[in-house]
Amino acid sequence: MTSLFSPLTLARGPAWKNRFMLAPLTNTQSHPDGVLSDVEYNWLTLRAKGGFGLTMTCAAHVQAVGQGFPGQLGAFDDKHLEGLARLAAGIKAHGSVSSLQIHHAGNRSPKELVGTPVCPSNDTKTGARALTLPEVEALRDAYIAAAVRAEKAGFDGVEIHGAHGYILAQFLSAEINHREDGYGGNLENRARIITEIIDGIRAATKPDFQLGLRLSPERFGLKLAEIRDVAAEILRNGKIDFLDMSLWDVAKEPNEDEHKGRTLMSVFTELPRGQVRLGAAGKVMSGKDAAGVLDAGCDYVVVGRGAILRHDFPKRVQTDATYVSPQTPVTIQHLLDEGLSPGFVQYMRQWPNFVEAEATVA
Repeated sequence: MTSLFSPLTLARGPAWKNRFMLAPLTNTQSHPDGVLSDVEYNWLTLRAKGGFGLTMTCAAHVQAVGQGFPGQLGAFDDKHLEGLARLAAGIKAHGSVSSLQIHHAGNRSPKELVGTPVCPSNDTKTGARALTLPEVEALRDAYIAAAVRAEKAGFDGVEIHGAHGYILAQFLSAEINHREDGYGGNLENRARIITEIIDGIRAATKPDFQLGLRLSPERFGLKLAEIRDVAAEILRNGKIDFLDMSLWDVAKEPNEDEHKGRTLMSVFTELPRGQVRLGAAGKVMSGKDAAGVLDAGCDYVVVGRGAILRHDFPKRVQTDATYVSPQTPVTIQHLLDEGLSPGFVQYMRQWPNFVEAEATVA
């Protein structure tokens, strides 16, 4: 348990005061144009105050057409700079390292928000159209520009969202990506946009700008062996500072039969990582769960729903190693007391058995 509260140094940027990272959590709390709202600011700075070593924002879209949900934080225009600067300063004021997650939803963008969504290839299931080659290059450059904007706003770093079936994961998926140019075909080509974004951010930001990448190894047409190989190469070249693996459940076995008999997490903890720090997310709901992630070979632990239920999850674990998150469903008032806005509480109703069936949020 002690190791959870030892500082974590990274190859670039500030050390984290402990091994807890706030998961990037969709919350639908910002303004329709992507400008930061007071409730989004309050939600995130309360988690920084609650003891997280790194406070990660929700996914912030890098192009207007990449919006993934209503009330999403934006990072695609300079009109977002003032709010982003306020947020970065508010997080850092509580001794937490600040990171902006940069994102594009691709074929998961709702039509009512973006019109026709875009995808690596035409997608009849969602109605998304294929990106042209110049549009792929513009997408890459939009991620880089968002990182530069985050640095200008005062964030310590950014995390590239390459998980959960959003556009970078769509490029990685051979089921979705049928391109015949340099961004499709073999795995190296399908991963090219991610590696170019990493290289571009490194070239466009200062040497101490902290860069992370989030990957998920299953679902959405992804193959575990391929995501393992992508992770291995990115860890090998050492251009990022931390890899954030979203595993759904840190204790689960892989879905694919040929990989069963071990934990999904172990596929990644066994990879050589040099100076890159590795973390994992998935149903970390107690002090024991958090310590178990480090015991299994990770450098830090990523907490999502446990941080929704208690803004000060790390401080509670530090005080009580046997701490366990409240049982769900919880009351609306409980969530409001933990800094969720009424809109965020309504969004959480989509999660089965998370919020009690009560009257509509006021």
